[in-house]
Amino acid sequence: MIKYFPVYTLFLMLVFHTSCGQNQTNVPQDNISKGLYSESQLKENRAGNLAVSLAATSKVPISMVRHVKQARNGDILIASYLGVFRYDGKSFTNITSKISSPRFSSFWDVLEDRKGNLWFASQDSGVYYYNGKDFQHFTTKDGLSSNTALHIYEDKADNIWFGASRYDGKYFRNFTTKDGFPSNSIRLLLEDKTGKLWFGAQGDNMFVYDGKTFTVLKNKDGKAFNNVWSIIEDKKGSIWFGDVDGLWRYDGSTFTKVSQRGASAIIEDKKGNIWTTGEVNPNGFGAWKLLRYDQKSLYNEKPAVTEIMSVEKMLCGILEASDGSIWFGSLNGVYRYDGKTITDFKSAAGQK
Repeated sequence: MIKYFPVYTLFLMLVFHTSCGQNQTNVPQDNISKGLYSESQLKENRAGNLAVSLAATSKVPISMVRHVKQARNGDILIASYLGVFRYDGKSFTNITSKISSPRFSSFWDVLEDRKGNLWFASQDSGVYYYNGKDFQHFTTKDGLSSNTALHIYEDKADNIWFGASRYDGKYFRNFTTKDGFPSNSIRLLLEDKTGKLWFGAQGDNMFVYDGKTFTVLKNKDGKAFNNVWSIIEDKKGSIWFGDVDGLWRYDGSTFTKVSQRGASAIIEDKKGNIWTTGEVNPNGFGAWKLLRYDQKSLYNEKPAVTEIMSVEKMLCGILEASDGSIWFGSLNGVYRYDGKTITDFKSAAGQK
């Protein structure tokens, strides 16, 4: 296995440039639905063939994990670059192994909707729907705005969003600047408690829609929030998000810069603590950290922050599971933190 490491490392480096990177603006388009691969895809595939072989036989996620979610039955759903996995508390199952070649799927997100159906979003192969028995594949041929889907969101009306595409169960509605949207590169959505829609745009500005008007959001210095990768609403109704300048909070009237540290993913736990993953310096390469901001000092000028983990490789999506454990993705797998110990599931110990 050791002699394959350089090739696999090269493959992971290729993945790195199309993953959590704060400045990504271009991603490859899908040729899968046509049954054709471009020359560049084939060259990249040769470099990643060994990684694909490893991924196909691996019992755990071993590639970049962008998002981690929890199903209603408590299972952990993991969107891995080379497949979407389900963890039932004992073992992992690759849900997508039968629907797409691992290397050309590039899965980024997973969602269980309110009806219990699963949705899988990919970087270059559109989206997949799974009702527990059958799969359905959606691409631009079916009305999807792009075969690149980096984020899935279900709004209060049960519509499923994939970037700029909204699916009502029958049809796709694709939104562009012609509809008044400030950007054509929507990749992130949050519907807050008041019904406002917050949009993050790839390589572009964040904006909000109040039902009538689209507003590009700016800080007190008049600078727009650019390339937002993560956004949540906390229990108090404040909006938290991470952009190229760090971690921000909006309380309904004022934008406050909480930290200069990067926040590629954000969650609020049951106790009200804020957790983030991201680069120490969001504008450049550096260590990636899993951080916890203490709820008792969140609104202080300098909130108390605890560093849980620091690595040179990227850290991505976060989840607080029903048992209180924190799950988070990385460049080459998924971790679980139980409050004392961090389990790396790709390691021999983590697979026991």
